[in-house]
Amino acid sequence: MLLTDAAETARHLPWDRLDEALRRMFETGCDAPLRHRHALPQKEATEGSLLLMPAWQAHRYTGVKIVHVNPGNARQQGERPALQAVHSVYLLSHGETGQPLAILDGGTLTDRRTAAASVLAAGFLARPDSRSLLLLGSGKVAQALAEAYAARFPLREIRIWSRRPESAARLARHLAGEGLPARVAERPDPAGADIVSAATLSAAPLLRGAEIAPGTHVDLVGAFRPDMRESDAALVARASLFVDTRPGALAEAGDVVQAIAEGAIGPEHIAADLFELCRGEHPGRRAAGEITLFKSVGWAGEDLAAAILAYEGAAPGTPAP
Repeated sequence: MLLTDAAETARHLPWDRLDEALRRMFETGCDAPLRHRHALPQKEATEGSLLLMPAWQAHRYTGVKIVHVNPGNARQQGERPALQAVHSVYLLSHGETGQPLAILDGGTLTDRRTAAASVLAAGFLARPDSRSLLLLGSGKVAQALAEAYAARFPLREIRIWSRRPESAARLARHLAGEGLPARVAERPDPAGADIVSAATLSAAPLLRGAEIAPGTHVDLVGAFRPDMRESDAALVARASLFVDTRPGALAEAGDVVQAIAEGAIGPEHIAADLFELCRGEHPGRRAAGEITLFKSVGWAGEDLAAAILAYEGAAPGTPAP
């Protein structure tokens, strides 16, 4: 059985090939029920979670991402450094026999497929000549988003804002070291940005409809629970709204769920999901001045597509199921 760490998993998930793998998965589909969540008691912290995200293609591959979210890990443990709060692995198996094929680093796989899904959507929704990216957030997903957008669009500017300025500065230095035009933004001001991408844990709007200029593409990644949001209802109502999956968005996407609860939109305001975009059932952006908004909460089929790509890249002589 193949075992890959974070670096090797990333090496086998280059942005161009990952984009194509996700596109094919959204075109062909797979079985992927909504994720399972189980509460985990913790001794000295907020309740933890065990998340299970299964997906399969009949007779080919099955996979499941196993995620532990333990908020108490962030606390300093004596002289030992604090642990990260989220740990995950991905188990890929043979779809016919059930034989385990690979265990992949789940965090790296998640970060890269999340960013790749956003950029896949942006290929349909953002203006092709987009040159300025405003990035809200400074974690690992934000880093992946910056790298993925830079690989797809002719960016001349990447502005990074975070509630922790030191974290934004650290990410800007890292991206600049990779040759990307990154700098710190003092405020989450979308003025001048062709694309705004948010990957935060915000429970209150950071972006408001009145502040978004015509032609902007907004990419909301961070609010993955109904009680979280990165935009106000006015922005969701003003924009042409697209989602990764309709069931996931209507169940978990705080930006969408709260806008519906406030009466600003109905479920029919969703113009299309990523399945319809990839299958050519909706053209995406229709006009240069249109405001487009893509809201994602993640789909287990994305994990499966990325895991298959990484496995077949790391074990090139292995026959596929």
